[in-house]
Amino acid sequence: MLSRLSRRGYCSCVRQPWLFLGLGNPGDKYKGTRHNIGFEMIDVFAESVGIQMNLLNFKAIMGQGFVGDIPVILAKPQTYMNLSGESSGPLAAYYKLPLNRVLVVHDDTQLPCGVLRLQEKGGHGCHNGLKSVMHHFRGNREFARLRIGIGKPPGQMDPKAFLLQKFSMLARERIDGALEEGVEALKLVLSKDFGESWRLFNVEQKYKHLKQHTILEP
Repeated sequence: MLSRLSRRGYCSCVRQPWLFLGLGNPGDKYKGTRHNIGFEMIDVFAESVGIQMNLLNFKAIMGQGFVGDIPVILAKPQTYMNLSGESSGPLAAYYKLPLNRVLVVHDDTQLPCGVLRLQEKGGHGCHNGLKSVMHHFRGNREFARLRIGIGKPPGQMDPKAFLLQKFSMLARERIDGALEEGVEALKLVLSKDFGESWRLFNVEQKYKHLKQHTILEP
């Protein structure tokens, strides 16, 4: 598989790969925390399409395979969140991928818990992982994102403490449902360019939020 997807070999035999990057922190200490939802999304997607996350390269746990006839590279940088670009930058460069074939999955406090948003490009929104990724992409913001809402910290809670906490039982149920929907969102990315299908997905997610009851403690 490595040879089929190598920077020297893939162009002549298969379609150009997509790189899906999930952001998070390595180690059991951070497993299941809000800030690690990007890692979870990559793992759930990998399992759903039969890609094994059994490679370690570019400071990332990686998996490579095909979804239909589309080659896909999955990666979870192990550099800690704030240095995610140290992995993603060299990884995208090695495969000579244009940034319109890169998608970053990350947590987002600006979206309600369990609500997803596909985005063609954008800024970092004060997300330190995205800041690092953009820095190592030479300031370029022309890459897609799957934003996964985790809600805002309640009351005067320290945002950093909030990010490193695990989900409440109710929030966990919503996140599990969101991960299932995220699999379909990533498949949509593989099958359709940014356009009406992405917009319809976002509208559906917005409507889902309007139907939800407010979570007081995400």
